[in-house]
Amino acid sequence: MAPRPRFDRRLPVRELPNINERITYPTLRVVDADGAQLGIISRDEALQVSRDRELDLVLVSEKANPPVCRVMDYGKFKFEQEKKAKEAKKKTHQTEMKEVKMRYKIDQHDYEVRIKQASRFLKAGDKVKCTVIFRGREIQHVALAEKLLTRLATDLEEQAEVQQTPKREGRNMIMFLTPRRTPLVKSKPNQQKPDPLPRANLSRGSSTFKSGQVSPGPEGSWSPPNRSINANPAVVPIWSGEAVPWF
Repeated sequence: MAPRPRFDRRLPVRELPNINERITYPTLRVVDADGAQLGIISRDEALQVSRDRELDLVLVSEKANPPVCRVMDYGKFKFEQEKKAKEAKKKTHQTEMKEVKMRYKIDQHDYEVRIKQASRFLKAGDKVKCTVIFRGREIQHVALAEKLLTRLATDLEEQAEVQQTPKREGRNMIMFLTPRRTPLVKSKPNQQKPDPLPRANLSRGSSTFKSGQVSPGPEGSWSPPNRSINANPAVVPIWSGEAVPWF
C-alpha cells in the first residue's frame, strides 16, 4: 500500500512590499509625495527623509537605473488602491445565462410575463435561454413550440439577437438570445408615388382653341370648355340656323 501523502501545513509565504528597510539598493532616485524630485541620494539618506516626514519609503520602479522610490503614506496608498479595484469590479459586468421556461400552450398573460422577464435580463446584459418544456405526449407538438419561440424572438427583436435558432434537445426545445449590440433598423415599405395626371399642353397667350379644350381665363383661372362651332365671339349660333349680332 502506497504511503499516504503528507500535506504541507506551513503557511504560504506572503509577498511583502518593498518599503523602508526592505529596500536593499544602495543608491536611489527619490520623489516626494507631491511629485517633486529630491535627486539621487543614498539609501540611508532616503530613509532619514522618510522618518523626518513620518512617512514611508516605497519602491516604485525597480528596473530603473537607479531604482525610483517615493516618500508617501503607504497605508493610505494601499487603501486607495483597494478602493479603486472595488469600484472597477463593480463597473465590470460578467455575462450570465438566464433561463425563461414555458409550455407550448402558454396563456397570453403568462406569455407577457415571460416577455418582461427576458427583456429585464437582456437590459442587464445577460444572455437568455428560452426553453419550451414537453410532458408526456406533448412531444408530438414540436412545430407549435418552434412557432412559439419564433414569436418570442420577433417580439424581442429590438433588444435581442438570436444566437441559436430553436432546436430540440431531449424533451425540451431551446433557443438562445443575446443582447443586441447595434440598434435594429427596420426597412420601410417602398411606397410608389402615383403618376401625375396628364395636363394639356396649352399656351397662355393663344386665343384660339379647338372644340373641347380648356381655355385660360383672366389672372390664370380656367374657364369651361369652349363648345362653340364658330370661334368669332361677335356671332353666336342659334337653333334656327340664322346668326344675329351680339349687343
